[in-house]
Amino acid sequence: MLLPCYNEEKTIGKVVRDFREVLPEADIYVYDNNSTDRTVNVAAEAGAIVRHEYVQGKGNVIRRMFREVEADCYIMADGDDTYPAHHAPEMVDQIVNRQADMVIGDRLSSTYFQQNKRPFHNVGNRLVRGLICRLWHTEVKDIMTGYRAFSRPFVKLFPVMSGQFEIETEMTIHALDKRFRLVEVPIDYRDRPEGSVSKLNTFSDGLKVLRTIVTLFKEYRPMRFFGWLAVLLAVVAVAMFVPVLVDYFHTGLVMRFPTLFVALFLFLAALQSLFTGLCLDVMVEKDRKGYELRMIGFEQKKQVCEK
Repeated sequence: MLLPCYNEEKTIGKVVRDFREVLPEADIYVYDNNSTDRTVNVAAEAGAIVRHEYVQGKGNVIRRMFREVEADCYIMADGDDTYPAHHAPEMVDQIVNRQADMVIGDRLSSTYFQQNKRPFHNVGNRLVRGLICRLWHTEVKDIMTGYRAFSRPFVKLFPVMSGQFEIETEMTIHALDKRFRLVEVPIDYRDRPEGSVSKLNTFSDGLKVLRTIVTLFKEYRPMRFFGWLAVLLAVVAVAMFVPVLVDYFHTGLVMRFPTLFVALFLFLAALQSLFTGLCLDVMVEKDRKGYELRMIGFEQKKQVCEK
């Protein structure tokens, strides 16, 4: 059980005790991220194993957790008591017995929009979900939930690149790109209790999430990204070139040389974008094959260790 925390003294004790009750066999790790309150003491008193990540940011905490903790099944939740613990056994069952690689605690299909009091968060969740579902042709219902379960191969082969709250988006896109088996479990979301303050900034962190989506789309789907860019540049080039061509047919003269030069430049940029996408697509496909081989090697190593 992995609980990243920053200034959650009001809730972390209850969260640890709730998960201990439903998963008595689990090791519960609380990773503190430079809290200035009594989060560390309260977590230790509740029976958690307390460790630290001194580089600020949720993504940095998750990177540390994934590197250090060894397990066959991992469950991650926030320390703010917004995710009920009673869903955890079902999520474990999906990983351990049903071969899921990531289980997503789906807030948006249940009580999130009724419980959450921040309207811009609701809009942001819908925007991110719609964008990723369109770009990756998927039907994942909750992209940014912090309540998830993971298989060991996913955790140990996941390259954490995000440092902040965009980490959940990165996880989801990575799982979609690498064809991991995703399962969604509807959960009962509840808003933070009184006195507990959210660390998520709606606008700045929302912009980081959108930037992450664009960046990962470029990295994971370069042919589509640069192909669309090539089409856009080509359309603009043709739109600028047609009036010059019409004038030439009417007068036999090129009346607008600057427009002609810009149109030619844009068309060359479109060709360059197209070939960039083709070259990067080959590299990405090669990387996917390498990842599959690493997965096979990881599973074989696991089987040898079990024997």
